[in-house]
Amino acid sequence: MVPDYAKARQGKRAHYDEATIHAILDTGLVGHVGFVADGRPMVMPMAYARCGGTLYLHGASKTRLMGLDGLKLCVTVTQLTGIVVARSSFHHSVNYRCAVVHGQARKVRGEEHARALDAITDHLLPGRSSELRGMTVQELKATGVIALDIEAASAKIRTGPPVEDPADLPSTLWGGVVPVVTALGTGIQDAHTPEGTLPPESLRKAQAKFIA
Repeated sequence: MVPDYAKARQGKRAHYDEATIHAILDTGLVGHVGFVADGRPMVMPMAYARCGGTLYLHGASKTRLMGLDGLKLCVTVTQLTGIVVARSSFHHSVNYRCAVVHGQARKVRGEEHARALDAITDHLLPGRSSELRGMTVQELKATGVIALDIEAASAKIRTGPPVEDPADLPSTLWGGVVPVVTALGTGIQDAHTPEGTLPPESLRKAQAKFIA
């Protein structure tokens, strides 16, 4: 049963199944985290990772978000896939895939903390954590993690051409969809990378996530 606060207004575009929601979360790059702090609404873009029914969010240990243990959070992940071009400004739109997740913040400690940080790294570059040195005690201490155990979630998806008024269709104006493509380019090595060093396997895997 989906609670009312998690239901999408336009039901024909709504999806509530885990497979659809997880697919959007797993291929997104940035999550926008909404919460209330000091009586004011806040929305912060953050790196994240999904492990089962839990989202992990990380940031500096002293940030405002790390003090939200036990409070309600909302996380949205949106992927823009096209600009919908109509014959009137009223019917212009965008094609997109969006997941909205609700839950309660839980500060992560102990072994789960290190696992969560690896998961966030691997979400951006699959397998990257196994290519790196381990984090130092000081680095772990300086990096906080909040878990959001998913209590309710919904997805909205729009695809296809513009929905036009029949009277506008005989117009000579152009209508259709301009695709928006997400891709990762070729890695640019920094000055400290030895000449001839091949890009890591994790970069290739990350690039492959966006190849149709």
